[in-house]
Amino acid sequence: MSVLEIAGERFRIQIDGPDGAPPLVLAHSLGTTLDLFDRVTPALSQRFRVVRYDSRGHGASTAPDAVHGMGDLGRDLINVLDGLKLGAVHLCGLSLGGMVGQWMALHAPRRLNRLVLSNTTAYAGPPRIWEARIKAVRRSGTAPIADAVIDSWFSADVRARIPDEVAKVRAQIVATPAVGYAATSCAMRDMDFRAALPRVTTPTLVIVSEDDRSTPPAWGEAIAQAIPAARLARLPGGHLSVIEQPEAFVAAVTGFLA
Repeated sequence: MSVLEIAGERFRIQIDGPDGAPPLVLAHSLGTTLDLFDRVTPALSQRFRVVRYDSRGHGASTAPDAVHGMGDLGRDLINVLDGLKLGAVHLCGLSLGGMVGQWMALHAPRRLNRLVLSNTTAYAGPPRIWEARIKAVRRSGTAPIADAVIDSWFSADVRARIPDEVAKVRAQIVATPAVGYAATSCAMRDMDFRAALPRVTTPTLVIVSEDDRSTPPAWGEAIAQAIPAARLARLPGGHLSVIEQPEAFVAAVTGFLA
């Protein structure tokens, strides 16, 4: 794991898997880090050169106190690929990462071989839904909202079954810089890819989870219906399928990329 200066910005990057294997980039959700994929990386890295990175405003990556859009996050990914001398890659994005994936498919399709959009949406709701959270985080940081986010991501049964994994996610939320969380929330607030998705030409798999309360299955189904020839995979559990259903997630992803 290393922190690299790329295009004048700082990014924490982790690479696993054999040299020469097909590159697979994993992009995480709002308020987490590249560590979100710890439960699936060992299996994925047996077949792929897995590249994970902390998104702008998260973890050890750059966190400027400035509003940014989904295009800024997409261009960050392009800069990371350029910095690592990678051409076209497979991209798997969960939640926020899936939104970056949609931007890439629309604006930089030549950098993608195949695309996996997991537990995500093309439109994150009316802006007013985000305004209260943005103001709260800018005022008091991410710690006061951490429990509410965890409750929306994990059911009570899951919190009891894998408490250590849930605690790791909560710690990532609390550690996210307030400026980064708020700025990324602005990008999600302003995003709307719904009308553009029929233009996507990248082969795409959309993963939905039956009990996902943050991005309900219908939202992912709408993406799969809009993107020509997209496939749809349904998993049990809630929002963070990579943590709740790691084996099923890996099977869906590897089956599609193979």
